[in-house]
Amino acid sequence: MFIHSVYFWLKPELTEEQRGTFWSGVNPLTTIKSVRQGFVGTPAATDRPIIDRSYSCALIIICDDEAGHEAYQVDPIHDRFREDCGEFWSKVLIYDAIA
Repeated sequence: MFIHSVYFWLKPELTEEQRGTFWSGVNPLTTIKSVRQGFVGTPAATDRPIIDRSYSCALIIICDDEAGHEAYQVDPIHDRFREDCGEFWSKVLIYDAIA
């Protein structure tokens, strides 16, 4: 199992329309054929010193294997998201894991 975790920090000056475009773009990433499970969300209300809640959006996708992840990376839905929404975040961090 290949787990691809992406955390986005959206620019604070985005308009509501730009934020809507981002959310409309990120959600379809979970529908890419090689994605077995996918989740999009915002920070939970948990509050402990070790929890980072500074990000705007978390995207977690699970593929069967690294080949599935590579297929995800070149899927037209993924390409369109990067093209349409890449200017909306100030920071992105990615954590990939194998389970």
